[in-house]
Amino acid sequence: MAKVPKKKAKAMMLGVGLDSDGHKRVTTGENFALVGGSKETHEEMTEKAIKINEKLKGRGKQLEEVSREEFDDIAQQVGLRRHSGDQN
Repeated sequence: MAKVPKKKAKAMMLGVGLDSDGHKRVTTGENFALVGGSKETHEEMTEKAIKINEKLKGRGKQLEEVSREEFDDIAQQVGLRRHSGDQN
């Protein structure tokens, strides 16, 4: 019986804009999906997702190939930061 090859893991970035101006916005790319947000928020999410992909390409990597630490480094380079949250 032939073995079925395993599918390669695929990573995706998901951006959700929580503010709204009444319009429904959805943008998808090679490895991202962005939904919601005002025009300004949605444009900012799109810009950051594209910049992250450019940084990944510059490193010769795909999203699923970077560690959490490397992703955080790239995200900081494009102006994102990890939310620390309340540690109760």
